[in-house]
Amino acid sequence: MSALNRHQIRQTAFQSLFGLALNPTADVESTISQVLVGDPEVAWTQEIPADLTTVVTGVVAHQDELDLIISDYLSTGWTLERLNTTDLVLMRLAIYEAKFTEVPAKIAVNEALQLAHDFTDDKSRKFINGILNKALTLD
Repeated sequence: MSALNRHQIRQTAFQSLFGLALNPTADVESTISQVLVGDPEVAWTQEIPADLTTVVTGVVAHQDELDLIISDYLSTGWTLERLNTTDLVLMRLAIYEAKFTEVPAKIAVNEALQLAHDFTDDKSRKFINGILNKALTLD
């Protein structure tokens, strides 16, 4: 695999973060490597792109803060535990990029919705869009 573009980095970050959400004790670099290769039994032999590692470790490091932001915009009676993992990880990734990197909020939301198109259904995409628009004050 050659160099990854920004969308591929986000997609790989999402997949890695999803894996880490399911197995929080897993090693970040090993998880990224497994996603890049597509096979948990084979190691990634190239250098992992720094942007990819930065995004994944950033989301992991700020997860509690990101979850608080998301929680603030959930409807009454909803908790993070009720959210499906895909939706939660996509929102964490978008909010992290908008709040902690130089990625403009609109781009972070659009990228999250593109990933949601690949990994969720219409109902989830609308839900993600609503939360992100409120959390990142795009309304």
